[in-house]
Amino acid sequence: MAVYTDVSDEELSDFLTRYDIGALVSCKGIAEGVENSNFLLGTEAGRFILTLYEKRVDEADLPFFLGLMDHLAGRGINCPEPIRDRDGRALGRLAGRPATIVSFLDGMWVKRPEVSHCGQVGEALARLHQAGEGFAIRRRNGLGPDGWPPLYAGSADRADEVLAGLGGEIETELAFVAAHWPKGLPDGVIHADLFPDNVFFLKGQLSGLIDFYFACNDFLAYDLAICLNAWCFEPDGAFNITKGRAMLTGYAAGRPLTDAEIEALPVLCRGSALRFLLTRLYDWLMTPPGALVRKKDPLEYYRKLRFHRTAATATAYGLELAGTGA
Repeated sequence: MAVYTDVSDEELSDFLTRYDIGALVSCKGIAEGVENSNFLLGTEAGRFILTLYEKRVDEADLPFFLGLMDHLAGRGINCPEPIRDRDGRALGRLAGRPATIVSFLDGMWVKRPEVSHCGQVGEALARLHQAGEGFAIRRRNGLGPDGWPPLYAGSADRADEVLAGLGGEIETELAFVAAHWPKGLPDGVIHADLFPDNVFFLKGQLSGLIDFYFACNDFLAYDLAICLNAWCFEPDGAFNITKGRAMLTGYAAGRPLTDAEIEALPVLCRGSALRFLLTRLYDWLMTPPGALVRKKDPLEYYRKLRFHRTAATATAYGLELAGTGA
């Protein structure tokens, strides 16, 4: 989440007249994230999240995102639910942008995940994958392997400004992924961005999942690889195998991995690290001055990528001890 587009009090108050959530009480920009403009909205009816969708988000994808949140909420996943206006529409326009209001979830994200958090995230991810079954709309993963070369092209000529030799390293990884990416793994709806700031906890218990604006259809185990990258590395860059084992055990309790998924896990982790290196690199170089957004260090994912190069099998992530069949 972030703020790129300013909204005047007059525009917002007029927008809210279409909804049955009372008059505006407060509105505060949310700086976390990099994709859309987000605001914590207070009205006479309570707290909500207002999102304005920025240029990187294809408006044609919004029915998928909003429909998916409705679908998951209806199947027991505690996630934001779109608020519809009096005409039954979940999507409107505000300040020249597509906009929606969703329910507010209680909880806080954890800045230093512990083993118990990682186990609960694994369990929640398996539940999400199961709950996504039967969702009728499909969305291709535009940030999957086919999308990485054109994404890199946008920052290739400046990559070495971030780290000498980084451009060559990325080109090597792109070639590796193209040659080794698996085929035919179990697929379905994935979150694709389940980082700590998109998971809420209350009193140590997972209380909600947010920010479904990268969700798509792809390999389910790729979603798990994203979570291993996001949750199981320490601040010094070391992979914490105890956290990895907890996450894999939690996931397997709800959805055991297939043998093919286990074999593919190292390359899936390597590819997901490359994906976030590329998007962070682009944002690091291209985010406009003055935007209310916290840029994220692309080199964090370069360091993770270097670890994955050493992972010959899924045992490097604790899987052989996770009871998943390895």
